[in-house]
Amino acid sequence: MFRLFPLIFIVLWSSAFITTKPIVDYSDPFSALAFRFSIVAFGFLLFSIFRKEKILVTKENALESIFSGILFHGIYLGGVFFSISKGLPTGIAALVVTLNPVLTNALAGPVLKEKVSTKQWFGVILGFLGAAIVLGLDVGTKLPTIGIIAVFISLLAVTAATLWQKKLSNNLSLPVSNMYQAIGGFLFHVLIVLFFAKPYINFSTTFIIAMTHQIALVSFGAFTILMYLIKHNSASKTVSLFFLIPATSAVIAWIFLNETLNMYDILGFIIASVGVFIATRENK
Repeated sequence: MFRLFPLIFIVLWSSAFITTKPIVDYSDPFSALAFRFSIVAFGFLLFSIFRKEKILVTKENALESIFSGILFHGIYLGGVFFSISKGLPTGIAALVVTLNPVLTNALAGPVLKEKVSTKQWFGVILGFLGAAIVLGLDVGTKLPTIGIIAVFISLLAVTAATLWQKKLSNNLSLPVSNMYQAIGGFLFHVLIVLFFAKPYINFSTTFIIAMTHQIALVSFGAFTILMYLIKHNSASKTVSLFFLIPATSAVIAWIFLNETLNMYDILGFIIASVGVFIATRENK
């Protein structure tokens, strides 16, 4: 079962890009994310109580996890949602944040003292090339500057979050750690709404379905798997999985949204898959 986690993570995380657009069509991005993580935090609280986990942890452990949540759920997701709400295509947003493995590989050595092999670097290059082939031809002639800036801030945040999560000194259980991270994301978005954004949510059927998907399958499912993978694998190998996300998002959009999947998309998907396999397989 654990061997399937990377595949499950890729599918669930990729699907989030598809349901982000209907969410920001019916709400401002930060109110939607504050609502999402209030439910996620409460859900993980109930699950932790059910599992009889120790919820009251040390101040240091709580703050470490809350800060991780600010990076992951706050700045990273906030930037992605904001960029899409400003008109940046979801595919381009996915492509930019897919540069995460490049930055993580570059920093994993000096920050985490991990050894990144030539084989892993080759896999990273292939993964990036495949993602670029899938989405590069979709880049329009005019993109919102503020959206591009926001999604690059997301890229920096998710890279920092991955490295930070790997360096955490605490050994909290996943549900308790995820609860505090969700609290961090909730607090971040509440502050943004209070001081910078105009709160707005239209609880339409479309919004409810899309939000339910992101809460149940992404926040509870994909994010928990990501935390597990970061904890049990090297940071550089784990984030190499992100290279499959743009291509997988394109496939999901083709299946459910009737978007075109041409020969270049298929070629890019194959190249990205090979790159991820090379970058993440164990050294023999």
